[in-house]
Amino acid sequence: MQVSPLQGWMLPHLQDAAVIDLQPLLQKALLLQTPERLLNTLVRRPPLAPEVLVAHSGGDRLLGLSVVRRLNRSGSCWGVEELRLCRGALSEPGSPTARQVEGALLREALHRCPGASSWITRVPAAHQDRLALLREQGFQPLLQETLWYWEPDPAEAGTSQPAAVPAGIDLQLRPLNRRSAPLLWHLEQATCPAQLRQLLDRRIEDVLDQSDGRGLLWVDTSRQQAVAAVRRLRNHRLGPAELEVTLHPGWSHLHGPALARLVRHQAGGVSPLRLRSDTDYHEREGWLSDLGAVAEGEELLMARSVWRRQDSRVLSRQSWRLDTVLDPFKPRRRPVPTPLQRGAGGHHGPQALGCPQAPGSGR
Repeated sequence: MQVSPLQGWMLPHLQDAAVIDLQPLLQKALLLQTPERLLNTLVRRPPLAPEVLVAHSGGDRLLGLSVVRRLNRSGSCWGVEELRLCRGALSEPGSPTARQVEGALLREALHRCPGASSWITRVPAAHQDRLALLREQGFQPLLQETLWYWEPDPAEAGTSQPAAVPAGIDLQLRPLNRRSAPLLWHLEQATCPAQLRQLLDRRIEDVLDQSDGRGLLWVDTSRQQAVAAVRRLRNHRLGPAELEVTLHPGWSHLHGPALARLVRHQAGGVSPLRLRSDTDYHEREGWLSDLGAVAEGEELLMARSVWRRQDSRVLSRQSWRLDTVLDPFKPRRRPVPTPLQRGAGGHHGPQALGCPQAPGSGR
């Protein structure tokens, strides 16, 4: 069994029922494969297409594929979007097991992205085989989320002005753009768990790249701080578009009719939509239920961090260079004088201080 990047001859053979829905994505990835690598070496920018790896054996016998994508412009964080198996090919005699194919695809993806220091993926909480495979490859669960399926009423979505902020609260409604993006970035830093925040390694431009279309923010004008945001995420995976509601931990009391009207306006007539909430965030779950969303399952967010050990010789050479550079700036101590020595009569002669004797002063 071999694992190789997607090539043109592979597309006609990827007709298994498990991967047939990925054909448009595979065609796009194949066409933009070369431009993506060329542009990525020249400038930091959002990815044009994902990286696709295909496991094959015996010529044109394709066993499965993986789809991975860079999640930020710096390339420090990558995500595993799809991991599919061609069940028809695996049922033939002499074929490797499903676990072997998935493991080979994951290992090759991790190996082919040397600049990645962290990996993110989501898997259904009930998919025990996939969870065991990810744990074998160093992935650990960071977050358990509930998926919500929502079909907003077209008569209420996007037909009126956004809802005003609740009465008695001094907040300003602002659209999401390049000027307000730093406010959303700071809001995400406050709401995201510390370990996940370090792994995602997002900058302000990454927040804008991740957003699809318009977004709205409630801003505390006295502190110039965003306390709530609603935006539609750029959807790379198959399925409904995803809407994200971000609320500052200190402003959870904003869950109510005003925020619900804001979400309906931001939906913009798109239906159906998917939303997420922490499984332990009971206030958010109750609010989503009142909104009309239906819980459809739970997912685990799995993450893997890559730590690279530097060569000890490189470290010693770097420390020697740093010490050499800083040596002229170190404080100089004054020399300690020679200890005093007693003369014959208990007196201290001039030589006792280490000073030369003056001419004509001999005894």
